[in-house]
Amino acid sequence: MSTRDTRTRLRAAAAIALLPALTLTACGAGAASGPAAGGVQAPAAPSGDPVAAVRTVDSVAALLPAEVRAAGTLRVGSSIGYPPGAYYPNGQDKPAAGQEIDLANAVAKVLGVKLERQDASFETILPALGSGKYDFATGNFGVTAARLKTIDFVTYINDGQGFAVKKGNTALKTKVTDLTQLCGLTIGTGVGTTFEATLTAQKGVCAKAGKKPYDVKVYSENGATLTALQQGRTDVIMSTINGLRYQAAQPASGTAFLGEYHRLDVGFAFKKGSRLTRAFQAAVNELIKDGAYGRILNKWGTTSSAIETSRINPPEHA
Repeated sequence: MSTRDTRTRLRAAAAIALLPALTLTACGAGAASGPAAGGVQAPAAPSGDPVAAVRTVDSVAALLPAEVRAAGTLRVGSSIGYPPGAYYPNGQDKPAAGQEIDLANAVAKVLGVKLERQDASFETILPALGSGKYDFATGNFGVTAARLKTIDFVTYINDGQGFAVKKGNTALKTKVTDLTQLCGLTIGTGVGTTFEATLTAQKGVCAKAGKKPYDVKVYSENGATLTALQQGRTDVIMSTINGLRYQAAQPASGTAFLGEYHRLDVGFAFKKGSRLTRAFQAAVNELIKDGAYGRILNKWGTTSSAIETSRINPPEHA
């Protein structure tokens, strides 16, 4: 391996360690047990196991297809990225931790099944659902009108789209409420996300306003998105509301949150017409009713994203 390749790998590792953030909020985590590359520590998972007390509910498990109950397992495609959604604490390879890990495990316990988790990159998971590679997927997938054409959703939190900048950046000083505020700037975001779709669909707003268009740079890894901001190759990040808030609260990230732009429901994803959705909806509602849901969100500091009841395929927020 060349010296240049080594430096590139170290920078990428350090960026991932810096990522206490691009998805969901988290309360203060315990001290990390070891340093990550570059001397920056990734957070340890918060203490406590709110899933431990969850038990199978026969009336809910009965909603599963008979062949699933007989097999006793479900395959889940899981996007593992950064805390507190789903990540590897302290830079370790496995096991993954995070709010989405806890919620999926809790639903599985209510349904009386085991999960076979298969980690995959965010942009590959939804297309793979149609092929039958996974029974369902997690990845902080927002419910949008475009996705509803090919994907079924069972909601479990409410999150959405927001913006953040590097601290000290004066290009944007206030909450972003209109994309024309971004004209002339370079925006970093994740490939295959609702953020990329929104920015692409609305790219003509700057020309209509007589302004220089914004430029969008997409990244397949969240570490690369943050690194680009830190190095000045982008001016602003577009990502989830809760994640950007969490990121801004971490001194090492050096970012500032610029507020909410658009709210979205977030849910477990299934291929269109899946027979699993009713059982998953009932399982989420059971967790809400018995308090386990609230304890999971409290553990990860995401109670502001709590929903009152799970829904199947709700319309995208206006």
